[in-house]
Amino acid sequence: LAVKILVFNTTIFRGDYHASKATLVVSVANDGRDGDIWDWGTISTAPTSVEKFLKKLAERFYRVEICYEAGPTGYAQYSQIIAFGFTCYVIAPSLIPMRSGERIKTDRRDAERLARLLRAGELTPIWVPDETHEAMRDLVRASDSAAQDQRHKRQLISAFFSATWPNLLLHQTLDDALPTLVATTIL
Repeated sequence: LAVKILVFNTTIFRGDYHASKATLVVSVANDGRDGDIWDWGTISTAPTSVEKFLKKLAERFYRVEICYEAGPTGYAQYSQIIAFGFTCYVIAPSLIPMRSGERIKTDRRDAERLARLLRAGELTPIWVPDETHEAMRDLVRASDSAAQDQRHKRQLISAFFSATWPNLLLHQTLDDALPTLVATTIL
């Protein structure tokens, strides 16, 4: 899944994230309705490369807006961009307006389209969780994963006991049968 980065100012940047290559393809769109869109180049997604890129933006443009299509990369890029003092929007792919029949998807075309839509104000950003919300989400995911793992292990144990001692769990749960099982196993 490609993540687009789009920077907009007197100039707008569009960029596409390549998960397999770990690079961002970046383009610039001049401000104004009929501004040109030109390629900036390709940069690495490493934090140092992105920081170097953001410094170049800060030197060249007085106002920079960046947007990228939400994807599997999370919000680390968003945090880095915000920390640099730029405006950043994360756009859900389902909220990007698409013309009917527009089926050819390339990184360059996607990013140029995002640049035009951002410049026109037609993109709807999603809410980006802060560090506290992200930590809470991680905690909930971990809790759900542990509960699911516990259910799975309980099912495996129950299946083992049912196969080994078929009558043991006939009319009781594993918790109720455990003392009997321990007593018979130890003896």
